[in-house]
Amino acid sequence: MDGRRENTVIGLDPGSRKTGWGVLREQSGVISLLNCGVIRPKAADFSSRLGEICSELSRILQEFQPAEAAIENLFTCKNIASALKLGQARGAAVGICSSMAVQVFDYEPSLIKKNLTGNGRAEKGQVSFMVGRLLGVKESWAEDAGDALAAAICHLNMRRVRKFNI
Repeated sequence: MDGRRENTVIGLDPGSRKTGWGVLREQSGVISLLNCGVIRPKAADFSSRLGEICSELSRILQEFQPAEAAIENLFTCKNIASALKLGQARGAAVGICSSMAVQVFDYEPSLIKKNLTGNGRAEKGQVSFMVGRLLGVKESWAEDAGDALAAAICHLNMRRVRKFNI
């Protein structure tokens, strides 16, 4: 496997209306931002929105060729219908990643927040601020992209921990 692909990670914050994504590359312990954004399906019906998410995510994966994906797990939802839709959007993202040989890693939202801020209940603004600081850039991304980048950074941190705990 080529080193560029091996050191490239995509973070995903799945949703049926907005799916945040962020691609990072780590070289010699230095993390750099390749790109990030939000997939915003235009279709009205749910299945078509999932199709748009899959198509756009497939294009992003082809462009950046990440070896691994860090995907935020579901959080507790009070609305069962919303939780089911979120789960289906997450499943679509996992399926596309797996079909393109991108290894998927799941992270709880509270672990991602704690990993970046030290507080598992941090606000989105705090998380985005820390992402910007860690990447050395001014945060100018949408919240969903910031959450996706946070998942990717958390994964890179956890990967280092796993490497040394073997």
